[in-house]
Amino acid sequence: MSIRQLRYAALAAAALLAFTACSSSSGSDGKAKVTLWMYPVIKDAAASKKYWEKTEADFEKTHPGIDLNIDLQTFDKRDAQISAALAAGSGPDIVLITPDQAATYQKVQGLLPVDDAVANQRGAFYPGTLKAATFDGKLYGVPLFQNVNATAYNTKIFADAGLELPRTWADVLKAAPVLAKKGIAVMDYAGSTEQTLNLSFYPLLWQAGGAVFTKDGKDVAFDSAAGVSALQFLVDLKKKGGLPAGAAIAGPAVQGAPIAAGKVAMRPVTSLPELQQMRAALGKDSVTLGLPLKDQARATYGNPGLLSLTSINKDSNRKAAYEVLSYLSSAKAQASLNAAAGNFPARTDVQAPGTGPDFKTMTKALKYANPGEPSPAARQVMSALAPCIQAALGGDLSAKAALDKAAKEARALLARS
Repeated sequence: MSIRQLRYAALAAAALLAFTACSSSSGSDGKAKVTLWMYPVIKDAAASKKYWEKTEADFEKTHPGIDLNIDLQTFDKRDAQISAALAAGSGPDIVLITPDQAATYQKVQGLLPVDDAVANQRGAFYPGTLKAATFDGKLYGVPLFQNVNATAYNTKIFADAGLELPRTWADVLKAAPVLAKKGIAVMDYAGSTEQTLNLSFYPLLWQAGGAVFTKDGKDVAFDSAAGVSALQFLVDLKKKGGLPAGAAIAGPAVQGAPIAAGKVAMRPVTSLPELQQMRAALGKDSVTLGLPLKDQARATYGNPGLLSLTSINKDSNRKAAYEVLSYLSSAKAQASLNAAAGNFPARTDVQAPGTGPDFKTMTKALKYANPGEPSPAARQVMSALAPCIQAALGGDLSAKAALDKAAKEARALLARS
């Protein structure tokens, strides 16, 4: 997104700013005023409102010189709203965003570094969550929480077939023809172009030892040998009857999908809500959770939510903004938020928001979580790659040809960017 695009967004979304607070300042009472735009981390609207109102009050009790205003927003038109605020220079001091949004806004100088806000507690965060918000050697977002995914198995299917639960690609390929004879696909896959590749193809790419972008972010790298290996794995599975017939165009839904009907044996990228849906459909004793699959590496997608400091924040309020960032990302605050929202901590000194085997497995999976590879062009590259993966699964292109085609288009996008 360019500066010009930000300005256009400001005009297009000016109405969105009418109800928002102005940029930070000191009020007539002498207090530093800090505004935070918070999005629906807690899904229940009433519970969210109550939680953040209490958070405001608790913070102000211990920081009497700061007036914290937490504005609850919706995900609808979030990019346009934030872009408009940055372009107009009026809006939040702090905003909750994703790593790819942080990459975009940092590139157009819409964010400020926050290293000083976590200087005394930096070592407590999972390294991957900090890496996701680090650009040019500086931190542009304080990790507030993270989501993580693991592998869900229909244990009854594997037990009835006399098979061990697959833990590696080799295990999956071995089980595929055995289950195919029973009319069951070994693995689920959501190939719809509407589905984010972070939850479909990218985990396989990372497991193969590959990456979406080069380390400097200036080129794509998914067309490597590792990328071909990952896509070939899917193609081979399909040939063996290891994927559902409609996998190339399937969405991520559990309800009404083959996996809920007992026609698929495992889902390699599964969240806790999806796990509960599977158990509701198949029986709580028929579904178990395991670590992410492994090929060259074990990897999954785990996306941190970042509290980023915008360029709207004034120098005079910088210290106050740092206090808010430090407070909300503390171990105590993260534990409280995770309990309310059901997310997982971004800190190693915070326990999972629950007990039992599922939470134990998800906690172990955190160290394998890849937050994605932040780039201002991440979503555009994804849109170029997704249909080519579909073409390979449909038999129209080989794995290598599909990735070569996608890479050519992606490089053209990067050049224009």
